[in-house]
Amino acid sequence: MMSVTSKSIDFFGKNNLVSCGCSSNASFHRYKVKNYAKVNSKGCGNGARKLVCCKKRNTPKYSVSSMETAEPTLNGGAQAIKKLAKGLNLKTYSETPISPNRLFEVVADDLQTLNKNLQSIVGAENPVLISAAEQIFSAGGKRMRPALVFLVSRATAELHGLEDLTVKHRRLAEIIEMIHTASLIHDDVLDESDLRRGKETVHQMFGTRVAVLAGDFMFAQSSWYLANLENIEVIKLISQVIKDFASGEIKQASSLFDCDVQLDEYLIKSYFKTASLIAASTKGAAVFSGADSSMTEKMYEYGKNLGLSFQVVDDILDFTQSQEQLGKPAGTDLAKGNLTAPVIFALEKEPKLRDIIESEFSEIGSLDEAIELVKSCGGIERAQELAKEKADLAIQNLQCLPQSVYRVALEDMVRYNLQRIA
Repeated sequence: MMSVTSKSIDFFGKNNLVSCGCSSNASFHRYKVKNYAKVNSKGCGNGARKLVCCKKRNTPKYSVSSMETAEPTLNGGAQAIKKLAKGLNLKTYSETPISPNRLFEVVADDLQTLNKNLQSIVGAENPVLISAAEQIFSAGGKRMRPALVFLVSRATAELHGLEDLTVKHRRLAEIIEMIHTASLIHDDVLDESDLRRGKETVHQMFGTRVAVLAGDFMFAQSSWYLANLENIEVIKLISQVIKDFASGEIKQASSLFDCDVQLDEYLIKSYFKTASLIAASTKGAAVFSGADSSMTEKMYEYGKNLGLSFQVVDDILDFTQSQEQLGKPAGTDLAKGNLTAPVIFALEKEPKLRDIIESEFSEIGSLDEAIELVKSCGGIERAQELAKEKADLAIQNLQCLPQSVYRVALEDMVRYNLQRIA
């Protein structure tokens, strides 16, 4: 398979180090503050300022290199993956559609127990904060991250002589979901979102002050439970995730409407905002099973690559799905100046797109025009290729696991993600 571009790099090595030919601060060089006349009425008011990252214009372009697809072992899906290795054909992934409701069926009992425990472990120090937590927990969701904890836990536990999951496995899943939920509460505040999964957001119900405090409280409570696991490797791993969330938000806020943003910067931001927690979930689960460092690193790489592929797919759907399917207007990220993979690829071919974005869609109909340019310039197709590359890597990372229903479910998660854009 052809690589996305000619130059490859290793974005995330051990200890989350980034090697991308930039400074250790991941391409933050210097800043300027720019006034914007148009400010959302819910925002900071007149005179609000945005921090814009001014990058060196001679920064080299980087990309993810392609790799040879490992021989897959997924029953019913191996042939599809072989076909994809010969060329991008995402429709082969939908030959055997995976139902999201049955995706985590093999750990359904574990998830049911988790749902019962989530609200109780939040604590009872403050009724308002508890109500805020209950609001977002009761909104549902697939519980993908704790499900991945359970799947990796069960895929590795038996291999290392454990008959069942330990208390630490289960507590890790709860901590992961609490951290994810805290990040969603803060994200909704930053994005000024009124709805989350069809329900009012915490800040819409209780106000911004309570929402911020609720998110902080859940981060703090999860950190307390994390410390009580008394495993320094996992403590350091999860603590880094909380730092990564903040770094990701800062990177995004610092590069709005910047048409010189590079693919490596986009992937670093996607790692911080999405893949870091998933990678920590899967590695932490293997650590508590007693897996050796080789296997725990493979599980980390699986989670990282799945998370990156998942984020790229989400960014593609922002252009290809309807408002009814998304629950928000199409092109929302682009409208806010958040340039994702499809846009970055399209900018390489269409100079007019740069002019429209840098004008911040000041002309009527310019956002719709920009969306059509992204589609017509091959931005969607190249982003699909990037998502598939990461999916291939995730599948390869699972080769160290023995055959089991849990490994099949982990592979199915990769396939299900790509089926969303097939």
